[in-house]
Amino acid sequence: MLKKSWVPLVVTAGLVGTLIAPQYGFALSESQRIQQEINQLKKMKSATQQKANDTEKQINQVQQEKQQTAHDITAILGQIDATNQKLNVLNEQVSSVTTSLKENAQQLEEAEARIVSRDQMLRSRLRLMYMNGVVSYADVLLSSTSFSDFLDRLQALKSIVAQDKEILEANKRDKAVIADKRVVIEKQLAEVKNLYAQAAAVKADLVVKEKEKEVKIASLSQKEKELEDISEEVQQQLVQVAKQEAEKQRALQQAKAAENAKKSKTPAAPAYTYGGGKFGYPLPRVVQMSSDFGTRSDPITGRKATHSGIDLPSPNGTDIFAAEDGVVIVASWWSGYGNCVVIDHGKGVWTLYGHIRNDGIVVEKGDTVKRGQKIAEVGSTGRSTGNHLHFEVRIDGDPVDPKPYLR
Repeated sequence: MLKKSWVPLVVTAGLVGTLIAPQYGFALSESQRIQQEINQLKKMKSATQQKANDTEKQINQVQQEKQQTAHDITAILGQIDATNQKLNVLNEQVSSVTTSLKENAQQLEEAEARIVSRDQMLRSRLRLMYMNGVVSYADVLLSSTSFSDFLDRLQALKSIVAQDKEILEANKRDKAVIADKRVVIEKQLAEVKNLYAQAAAVKADLVVKEKEKEVKIASLSQKEKELEDISEEVQQQLVQVAKQEAEKQRALQQAKAAENAKKSKTPAAPAYTYGGGKFGYPLPRVVQMSSDFGTRSDPITGRKATHSGIDLPSPNGTDIFAAEDGVVIVASWWSGYGNCVVIDHGKGVWTLYGHIRNDGIVVEKGDTVKRGQKIAEVGSTGRSTGNHLHFEVRIDGDPVDPKPYLR
């Protein structure tokens, strides 16, 4: 499921040759010399594969950390939502208490106005009494002209006394109620404002945490991209080494055939080469592709990337067949492909079979296979999100659209 065309890593036969010193005093045969170069390429391939595995492990760790961080952000967003709801409730409480406080303030003003009015009335009476002299209640009663007048005056005096008493009591009640209400409302308002301040502080802290997580995800995404670039470069190297190794293997076969022919004085057998034509289907039955060759959204990273083959979904353990006669040049774990088989068909034509299940490879490197021969079983190893066969066709190491070769 790799994405971009491979950039060749040039490892020339001359460079390889300079790294190999003859171990014996006699001249090596052509096949021995080629075998030494193949051994050197195997060492390079082993080191490159280890680097690919290490990079893949780091990518997996970064992706797991990204998933955990994304989960943390989801939790934080939930807390922010709950805090916002709490703030909305508190805002309503503050608004309600503020409205109540305004109403009570108005009632306070009205009560104070009543008290002022009553006090003015009392002061007017006192002023009148002062100007006319002090007159006792007895004087008022005794100065009556008749018994009826006496009763009227008595009733009037009672009303005045009751009114004065009621005025004083009303003032006292108003003052007490207003004082109590003011204390309660001010206390309630202070409590709500305190809760509001606490909730706002919690929200601010959560927003900071959310931003920190977003920055972390951005950093992890950048690291993931860098690791994927490294992984892709390493895989390019693996392909190039495999290409050189396949060329050396063919050269070795030709050299051995030539040496045997020289000894036996019989013509050397020609090297195997792809004769053209359509490939056989690599699965027991034709299935609908789940992903085509070309640009797509990577199922793991979600970014746009080039898909270097086609994906053929099949149940775990489904047989995988060689699409054409050839020689197995890879039969092992191959970085993002997971367990992988690559077959060299000659003339620079390869087919690649990726994401094979563990213990699902049934051929070995160097085996000669026939078209339709079982080589492996479907799985989901490597960078895969489900059981399927990732099938590629490569020409001189570069991936091409496989569909025309299968139709």
